[in-house]
Amino acid sequence: MIDNQIIATVIIHLFTALLQLAFWRKTVTQRVLSITGSFIGLLFSVHLFSKVLHGGILTMNAANWQAPFGIVFVADLFSITMVLLTSIAALAISLFSAQGVGRARMLYGYFPIFHFLIMGLNGAFLTGDIFNLYVWFEVVIISSFVLLTLGGRKSQLEGAVKYMAMNILASMFFLTGIGILYGITGTLNMADLSLKIPLVENQTIVNLTSMFFLIGFGIKSAVFPLYFWLPSSYHTPPSAVAAAFGGLLTKVGIYAMFRVFTLIFIPNDFIKTLFIVMGIMTILTGAFGAVIKNNIRRLFSYLIVCHIGFIIGGLGLYTKLAFTGAIFYLIHDIIVKTNLFLISGLIQQLRGTMNMSRLGGLYAEYPKLSLLIAIVLFSLAGIPPLSGFWPKIYLIDAAYVGENYFLIAAIIIGSFVTLMMVAKMWSEVFWKDASTEAPVTDAFKPLSSLKKTMLVLPIGILAMTTLFIGLNAEMVIRVAEQIGNEMLNTSPYIKAVLGK
Repeated sequence: MIDNQIIATVIIHLFTALLQLAFWRKTVTQRVLSITGSFIGLLFSVHLFSKVLHGGILTMNAANWQAPFGIVFVADLFSITMVLLTSIAALAISLFSAQGVGRARMLYGYFPIFHFLIMGLNGAFLTGDIFNLYVWFEVVIISSFVLLTLGGRKSQLEGAVKYMAMNILASMFFLTGIGILYGITGTLNMADLSLKIPLVENQTIVNLTSMFFLIGFGIKSAVFPLYFWLPSSYHTPPSAVAAAFGGLLTKVGIYAMFRVFTLIFIPNDFIKTLFIVMGIMTILTGAFGAVIKNNIRRLFSYLIVCHIGFIIGGLGLYTKLAFTGAIFYLIHDIIVKTNLFLISGLIQQLRGTMNMSRLGGLYAEYPKLSLLIAIVLFSLAGIPPLSGFWPKIYLIDAAYVGENYFLIAAIIIGSFVTLMMVAKMWSEVFWKDASTEAPVTDAFKPLSSLKKTMLVLPIGILAMTTLFIGLNAEMVIRVAEQIGNEMLNTSPYIKAVLGK
C-alpha cells in the first residue's frame, strides 16, 4: 500500500535541524526545538508502526518513479520497529542533552547535527534501494564524526580518527559490493535484487559479493574481529552522544546485515557457520574485555560488543525461532544501551568521575534513583522477568535445536560475565561507602534540582520502556515472530514494492 507518510520521520528531523540552524546562537530555543521535534517524530513513528502492524507493508515511490527504476521507501514491520525504537531513544537523548550538554557544544551546532544523525538513521531503515542505503550511511557517518569531535579534546580526536578510519574502510567494501551487484544484475532496488540474484549464472561472484557486504556491515556492527574501534571511540564523547552511538549506530549495521542476508543474499551453510563463529567470538571478546575495565563507559562499550554477538549468532542459526530471539534482543538492546550511557553521564554529573574505584555511596544518597537504575542494570543482566531474559531463552532454544552447543556455551558465558559486571558496578558505585577522593574534573559542581530532574527524566522514560518490554514480553514476541516470518518469506515485501 502506497503511503507518503512513510518519510515523515525523516522530514521532521530534517526540518528540526534546519530550524535550529536559523537559531544558531539561541541555545534555549534549540533545546525546545530539539525536544519538540523528537516528540513529534515519536508520535508519527507510533502512528506508522500501528498502521504497518495492522495493515501491512507501506511503500512510497520518490518523485512517483515506479520501482525498480526510482528510489522507493519501504516500511515493513522490521524497518518501522527500528524507526520507533530510534524515535524513543532520540526523545530521551534530546531531553538529556538539554541539561547534559554544555552550552559551548550547543554553539558549535550540537543539536542540528544530532537531528541530521537521527534523520540519517531513519532514512537507512526505510529505504528500499541498496545505493540509497549507502547514501544514508554516509549521512550517519558524517554526522556522527562531527558529534564525536565536537569540543576538540585530545581523547575525542584520537577516538574519532579510529572511528572514521574504520568507517571509511567499511564504506569502501560496501560501495564495492554495490558496484559488483549492479554490474551483475543491472538493478539497485533490493526487492528486484532478491528476484535477480538467484538467476545469476555465476553464483561464485554472488558469494564473493556477499563477503564485501559482510565485511562492510561487520565493521559498522563491531563484530569480531572488526570490533576494536568501538571501545576506543565510544568512551570519548559526551554521554548524550555516546548514548546515541551505543544505542543506535551499531544497530543500523545489524539492521543492514539482517536485511541484506535475508532479502538479497540467502546464506549458504558456510556463511551461516561463519555468522555463528563470528557471533561466538564477538560474545567472548566483548565479555572478557569488560572484565578488566574499571571505567563505567569503557565497561559498557565492551558489553555492546558482547551483546552484538547474541544477535549475530541468531542470524547465523537462520530459523524462525532464532530470528524471534535475535529481533527481541535487538529491541531490548537499543533501549537498554541508550539508557546505560545516559546513566553513566548522570553519574559523572553527580560525582565528577566514571572511575568505579572513585565512586560509591550513591544508594545511600539517592535510594530512589538507584532503584530506578537497578531496573536497567538487571534488565541488562537478563534477570527474569525483565527484557534481557526472554530473548536469550529463544536464542538458546534455537541453538539447541540446531545442535550449536558452542553458541549456547558462549551465550551462557556472556550472560554470566554481564551479571558479574552488573554486580561489580552495583557494589562499587552504589553500595559501598562514598569515596573520600575529590572529583577528578575541575569543573565539577553540585547539580541544581532542575538540572537533576531533566537528567533523570529521560533515564526514567527508558527504564519504564524497558520494564514495559519485559512485562509485556508476549506482545513483543508476537512482533518479533512476525518480523522473523517476513524475513523467511520475503514475497510480501517483494509484492508490496514491485507489485508482483
